[in-house]
Amino acid sequence: MITHLRSKLAAAVLIAAAVLAANAAHAQQKSEIALSRQPGIFYMPSHIMEKLKLIEKHAASLGVSGVTTKWITFSGGGAQTDALLAGGVDILNTGTGNLLLLWDRTRGGVKGIVATSAQPMTLISRDANIKSIKDFGPSDKIAVPTVKVSTQAIVLQIAAAEAFGADQWSKLDANTVQLGHPDAYAALSNPKHEVHNHFSIPPFTFLELKNVPGAHIVLSSPDVMGGPLSQAQFFTTTKFAEANPKIIQAVRDATKEAQNLIRSDTKQAVEIYKEVTGDKTSVEELLDLLKEPGMMEWNLEPQGTMKFAAHLFKTGTLKNQPKAWTDYYLPIAHDLKGN
Repeated sequence: MITHLRSKLAAAVLIAAAVLAANAAHAQQKSEIALSRQPGIFYMPSHIMEKLKLIEKHAASLGVSGVTTKWITFSGGGAQTDALLAGGVDILNTGTGNLLLLWDRTRGGVKGIVATSAQPMTLISRDANIKSIKDFGPSDKIAVPTVKVSTQAIVLQIAAAEAFGADQWSKLDANTVQLGHPDAYAALSNPKHEVHNHFSIPPFTFLELKNVPGAHIVLSSPDVMGGPLSQAQFFTTTKFAEANPKIIQAVRDATKEAQNLIRSDTKQAVEIYKEVTGDKTSVEELLDLLKEPGMMEWNLEPQGTMKFAAHLFKTGTLKNQPKAWTDYYLPIAHDLKGN
């Protein structure tokens, strides 16, 4: 009787193992991976990955053949996170704020893969009366990609806390309006538009300073954060990551190859960026832009994210306080020296 039961148990274990193996194999055979990003040169690694089919290349080298990618551009991180939660995209490439909020709201169901860039974000104004953060009046509108939760909106909160006092972190929230970076640039370029200020990212930062009369810098993210802050990183649901571990590895490997290309052949990288995005800025101007301070921060490791998380927890935006950046990043990144 015992021998019979053992045989049945062994058979059941074998069947379960076979089912799990089949399910895992099936999960890894997803034919199309949908990824999203926002406009701007922050996302240049993703443009290189798209053009050179680097995810497909690295997936194939890991034994996952037939993978294709579909890249979707959204104007802001809010639309991206909605798409991820609705199942419309598999992987996002966007800001730290969105990653932390989704990690918190899903109780760890969304986590980072690797960072892609940490270039400076810059608050630009065309109003001659606004020279510092203390000069904003109630009617002075500030364009950000998503109010309250975008990386720019949260850096603005941290700056407000430093300028006006810890309890005044939300003082400028009412000033913010939601505009994608191209629309915000258009607003600043229109003297009659009510939006005179934009928390900008490259290349829009440099286009505004060059082309908008009176445009000047009010503050930049390194000044507020005390160093670089990851503005773009890949992240996904833990369910997708667990079902597709080789795709996650391929994303890391592809990101590293794209970042290396930017460093080793910046001109080719810029030409790819222009081709994929249709950016009309000349190659020469973009190359000059990338020579500016902080513009070559293309790193896999997350930068400045724990200070960001500490602010969000202190203000009650995050219900859970991460003990380390590895709490909201997948194990694929845990060997990196992030912060």
